[in-house]
Amino acid sequence: MQPLVAIRAITRLVKNPDHTHEVFTIIRALSGSDLEKGLKRFQATELGKKVLRDRRQLTSVLNDRNMLATLPPSSFGRAYLEFITDEGLSADGLIEASEGEKKEPFTDADLMLFAARQRDMHDLWHVLTQYGRDELGEACLLGFTYAQNRNRGVGFIALVGCLKLYRKYGFSATRAIFRAFRDGRRAEWLPAQDWEFLLEQPLDSVRRELGIQVPKVYRDALPTNSPA
Repeated sequence: MQPLVAIRAITRLVKNPDHTHEVFTIIRALSGSDLEKGLKRFQATELGKKVLRDRRQLTSVLNDRNMLATLPPSSFGRAYLEFITDEGLSADGLIEASEGEKKEPFTDADLMLFAARQRDMHDLWHVLTQYGRDELGEACLLGFTYAQNRNRGVGFIALVGCLKLYRKYGFSATRAIFRAFRDGRRAEWLPAQDWEFLLEQPLDSVRRELGIQVPKVYRDALPTNSPA
């Protein structure tokens, strides 16, 4: 645990929200043994055992835009492709942001793969939960993510988001972020899902199967001219 490192990084992030690499600095500084705990839970699942045995890299699917474009229009994969195209994103962008953080890499291969897989899920979760990339949407997704992985670094950023966004949204921001946290607790454990398979399935069916709720509190908090 390195709280001073996290405080300095969150200060820089608040001043410049575009410095997304600071997020990874904060998470690494405050995580402690949280990631190892997540890995143990992952290793206990059939999917986790298969991913670790086969060294599956989620980016190999997420970067295959030609394959994603062949999926049915109602599929999760097509919705993901439309999202990253509209937002000018790529799976490699998350990798570049995380590599901007100067800490030593993980020495355990399974831990490194698990951490990378969690990182690479971020934009999938945007599509799945319907939280946008606006500042409130990102904070809500962090609240949802903290409920899923109990990473103290993620929780710290979400809490700071509550305080920062209060000035703009009032208690609506707090309600939206805590509702996202509650919905994250009630959903299935997403790190252990077979995303490569789910991308081919209808998006609405995936949301029902995983217990993903419509983010009504978040949408109600947005200005009327903002996209949901």
